[in-house]
Amino acid sequence: MTVYIGVDLHKTQFTVHVRVGDKVEDLSEIKQYPTTQGGYAEFLARIAEYKSAGFGVKIGVESTGNTRFFKNQVEKAGAEVTVINTLKFKVINESTKKTDKHDASTISEFLSKDMLPESYICNQETENLRRLLKSRERLVHSIVGQKNEVHALLVSMGLNDELRSLQSKKGRQKVLDTLLSHSDLVLEAQSVKLMFQIIDQMSESVKVIEKQLAELTKDDEMVQRLMTIRGCGKITAWIIRAYTEDIGRFASAKKYAAFCGLVPWVQDSNETVHHGKITKRGPQELRTAFVQLVLGIRRCKDTSEWRIMQRLDYMKKNKGSGKSIVAAARKMAEIVWALLTDKKDFDSKKMIGKYKPMNLVNQAFSASN
Repeated sequence: MTVYIGVDLHKTQFTVHVRVGDKVEDLSEIKQYPTTQGGYAEFLARIAEYKSAGFGVKIGVESTGNTRFFKNQVEKAGAEVTVINTLKFKVINESTKKTDKHDASTISEFLSKDMLPESYICNQETENLRRLLKSRERLVHSIVGQKNEVHALLVSMGLNDELRSLQSKKGRQKVLDTLLSHSDLVLEAQSVKLMFQIIDQMSESVKVIEKQLAELTKDDEMVQRLMTIRGCGKITAWIIRAYTEDIGRFASAKKYAAFCGLVPWVQDSNETVHHGKITKRGPQELRTAFVQLVLGIRRCKDTSEWRIMQRLDYMKKNKGSGKSIVAAARKMAEIVWALLTDKKDFDSKKMIGKYKPMNLVNQAFSASN
């Protein structure tokens, strides 16, 4: 016999609802526990009672900020945990009766019928990589914001301004010297000097984070394999590694591309088929990484003979730059899946060839008949 426990987890407390088999226990089994050491201890003791009585224990819980900690705690007691994919489980969000007890009851009911869509939880190492990458991203955005403030100030004063003038310490010092040379711009020079100090401090923090990321991934096989791709930088490789983690989770290249959110919406009903924009499901960071990968490949001088780049240029004439880059990003996601699945390094020779647009292929086929 199995005990099914639905958990509605919050920051300060969690509500549980227990079912034994397909029967609901007495309402006394619907109980709230605080998310404190004592609350967890009491709940784990209850699980231990079920285990000692010979019951198997399965728990369903939605994916929230503290789900990882909750999962780790109850798994120590021998319970099997299903973390719910909230994007695919709309029963709770769209319910007209929205209470903690009712939500916990709904989760336990669907868990007992094995109808809960499961969400993947990455391991602790991968979670640390993601946190470092997000911290780096926030710092980079802040640096860009500070530089834009300086650019706007220089433009407002009628001074010559180039986008690259603030990219190096030497360039920033030159801008500061120019301001100091004007006696009527002393206050502006002080403000700019302070902003430059902030930029320098954040830039040093970015270097510290990148050094730590390099140390964490120095022996990572996935990162090393991704770096064999022409045009793939270390930042792009780190992001793909962090948000993919286990390529074995994806049965095919198309499913991996769908996970990245790079496939179009499809509505197929009767004789009507509609294709929409890309789904944008999955990590936004992963989609951005594959777009950056395509742009990195495009910047390389020796990739113009690659079929994927010829396809990009062909699509650009008809679909525009944005759609063509996204299409190439989807193709690169499929190629990355193949590399990581087969555990083979990237071979640029296999990318060389003549791209044949589908309409030209169809015309040649019709002519031959």
